[in-house]
Amino acid sequence: MVCFSSVTAGSSLGSWVSSAGGSTSVLSAVVSSEVSVSLMERMMRGWCRMGDRHARDVKATEEKLCIDEGEASRNKAMPRDQTTRTTMIMNCLATKAISTIRPAFTRGIHATTTSTAKVAVLGAAGGIGQPLSLLCKLSPEVDELSCYDIVGTPGVAADLSHIPSKSSTLGRLPSPVKWPMGPNEGLKETLEGADVVVIPAGVPRKPGMTRDDLFNTNASIVKTLVEGCAQFCPDAMIAVISNPVNSTVPIAAEVLKKAGVYNPKKLAGVTTLDVCRANTFVANSQGWDPKDVDVTVIGGHAGITILPLFSRVNGAKFTDEELEALTVRTQFGGDEVVAAKAGAGSATLSMAYAGFVFAENVLKALRGEEVTQCAFVESSLTEAPYFASPVKFGKNGVEEILPLGELSAYEKQWLDKMMPELKKQIQKGIDFVNK
Repeated sequence: MVCFSSVTAGSSLGSWVSSAGGSTSVLSAVVSSEVSVSLMERMMRGWCRMGDRHARDVKATEEKLCIDEGEASRNKAMPRDQTTRTTMIMNCLATKAISTIRPAFTRGIHATTTSTAKVAVLGAAGGIGQPLSLLCKLSPEVDELSCYDIVGTPGVAADLSHIPSKSSTLGRLPSPVKWPMGPNEGLKETLEGADVVVIPAGVPRKPGMTRDDLFNTNASIVKTLVEGCAQFCPDAMIAVISNPVNSTVPIAAEVLKKAGVYNPKKLAGVTTLDVCRANTFVANSQGWDPKDVDVTVIGGHAGITILPLFSRVNGAKFTDEELEALTVRTQFGGDEVVAAKAGAGSATLSMAYAGFVFAENVLKALRGEEVTQCAFVESSLTEAPYFASPVKFGKNGVEEILPLGELSAYEKQWLDKMMPELKKQIQKGIDFVNK
């Protein structure tokens, strides 16, 4: 038996040949014209870097490749001189190496392409969009970040690209108007291949404005952007932040239905900020760490349609007055920020954080992790066609809408009170698309 035990994870192909008693010129003579020496070296290095079991074995122990000289000697035409014998041995080794490396490379490339995650932020240059994009850029769950807005996104993307995280960054603007008319190439590049699309685009609230006052402007913006999603990324999970969410989510659904690509598992309104506020307010009132609190918030995402279920917070004690104050503050927390900013804006930083938490949880779910979070989705829990409640997310998006469970008498009163307003806002969104 002629054996070689000199191939280690750290050695180049050239050193491997030398240790076998040959040279790189010998290898050149035995490798076919389709595979160069340099390619073989790159393949060997790549093989050693592969994360499969065989590559780990190479790193752990030396690979022993043996050729049965007795088998070879049965070929009567085989020359017996040492140089030719070495050539034959190296030819066999090269053939074995190539046959082993090829499937390893195929597995490696496939694993890389299927594990990447692309997030598109539509409205990325705005007050919510910029901090949201920043948080997405920092997330280990995001491999590619695409930013889109009507102004400023090339600069936002360039700025984000200097942050040392693993995700790549793309910034696009709408394509110039042209004739013959064609697709919006900027939006197309942003959306193609996206796994999650987050939409914070729209105008912010100002003092005295309700979410419903935003409807006429933001409804058109959301409609246009979701039309792009239907065309360029119909299978993506769409997370709507643009207010009024109680109306913009139904708008998105109707647009997707018209395009023939509606999937209720892939559309949700982001109500995570309501949960964040409820957690913070309860923790402050009880002297707890907010990280230890998880309040379920149901209903919608505007004023009285927001219903925090404080009765389910274990260990919390409230007077009737405290319960009422916490409920109303959670419902109208946005007004608190608008007033404090004195007309300069609305809740942007907290909303960006909440939108990021929602998007990152969706990415984890798409990769197989079990995630439950509140969201405004198509639902049959109540008489309203859309409703916010705890939702289990998985590889297909919305996997299960969990039951509401028992409500306190106080919470039932609020549920009855909110329902007409919630249904009205939902219908307004549906009518906007179908008018």
